[in-house]
Amino acid sequence: MQQAFSDATAQTISTAVPHLVRTATVRDDLVGWVMSGRKRLVAPAGEVQFTAGQVFVIPRLTQWDMINEPKAGGRYEARLIGFTPNLIERFHQRFGQFSATPSVQGCASSVADENFSATFSHALAALKDGESSNTMREHRALEVLLLLAERGLVFTATRELAWADRVRRLVAQRPQANWSLSDVAQAFHLGASTLQRRLAEESASVSQCIREVRLETAMALLQDSGLQVSEVAARCGYDSHSRFSAAFRERFGYTPSHLRP
Repeated sequence: MQQAFSDATAQTISTAVPHLVRTATVRDDLVGWVMSGRKRLVAPAGEVQFTAGQVFVIPRLTQWDMINEPKAGGRYEARLIGFTPNLIERFHQRFGQFSATPSVQGCASSVADENFSATFSHALAALKDGESSNTMREHRALEVLLLLAERGLVFTATRELAWADRVRRLVAQRPQANWSLSDVAQAFHLGASTLQRRLAEESASVSQCIREVRLETAMALLQDSGLQVSEVAARCGYDSHSRFSAAFRERFGYTPSHLRP
């Protein structure tokens, strides 16, 4: 199950079913550790593969076809930590010595040696522990970013989010809510027409953002929990199992039950 505080998320993907997540947009800067099986990232420029023991580093707002392949007779498992732009900005403020380090473009890799394993595991445990303070969670998450920076892997600081990104982050806090245009606009202290205009300038809309968040949340839950498909649908704002399955299939090319062998 995905756990979060305001600026970092932790997730474990574990599945016995090989599957493609097509045109996946990485919303937050992401660091993943493949524990078993193989992950393939496919883009127009080519394909990159990561196997057990390898670490993948993916900047936010990049798009990939992601293929998760279990090992023969086993499972695909990867542990992930996502870092919000706010946390990346605080990292750069605190560790200015890395300001001249070129940021990661496309994707990059590292090795899960003893140092990485300990640092990443401590951060993952703190992020998933409901008893850990936000201060401790942030400290552990920053330790991962610092370790990677010392290996030459740095994420770009982003000072201002696009409006579509702001809307997605708002909706992601409660994807099951019955969001309306006026609800979202009010949350940003804007008029509905102003928010519509700003989103239109980015070729986006509130309804599009809500749909994206709900389906991306559903994929994460199906990869990272034992919830029944009906409960996943409810947690993502769908009151109809069939409507949820149809929307999921349209987006990903297969039904939610495909991930529930």
